[in-house]
Amino acid sequence: MKRFTGHREPWGDFVDVKINAPDLLNKEIRKKKKGTVWISGVCDPYQPLEAKYGLTRKCLDILVQNDWPAVVQTRSPLVLRDMDIFKKSKDIEVGLSITTANDEIRKVFEPDAPSIMERLRAVETLHQNGIRTYAMIAPMLPEAENLTSMLAGKVDYIIIDRMNYRHADRIYEKHGWKEKNTDAYFKMIGNRIANDCLRWGIECRPAY
Repeated sequence: MKRFTGHREPWGDFVDVKINAPDLLNKEIRKKKKGTVWISGVCDPYQPLEAKYGLTRKCLDILVQNDWPAVVQTRSPLVLRDMDIFKKSKDIEVGLSITTANDEIRKVFEPDAPSIMERLRAVETLHQNGIRTYAMIAPMLPEAENLTSMLAGKVDYIIIDRMNYRHADRIYEKHGWKEKNTDAYFKMIGNRIANDCLRWGIECRPAY
């Protein structure tokens, strides 16, 4: 995505704030055929600057007011701020990306992201408030297989997917986890998570 931005800074060191996004959405939503909106597949809709600008909140409010279905995906507990909007929606799902049960492993791959426990508490709070929730175990990092029991009672379904980002290879090699970045490993862990989901009564949706 960086090649489309014109930025020379390393990926992750810049943010372009689309301050006119709510205005554009408000104009376009009446022209478009209604469909499910995924928020968001590229950048986290609740990254830190959202606390200042509130663009995700404004866009969500527009979608809900116009009865558009939406699926929210984030790593941030900031999502709880918009509980009032979620409760007004007739068709919304909110998910937390949770990639491993081990916070030390999380720090290796996602050093600036919220902790695993913060995410678990966030998705549980959403679920307890009647919001349809899910967990995105993607990519399946080492010790992802221990997440299922931690998610039981907190989510309606789980999505699992393997690591598809080749630039992460060096991280696996550096920490001696090379065998945990193979097709055989992801198949084994995916099957284990799927079987655990059956045991806990959670729907499992492999993305691969």
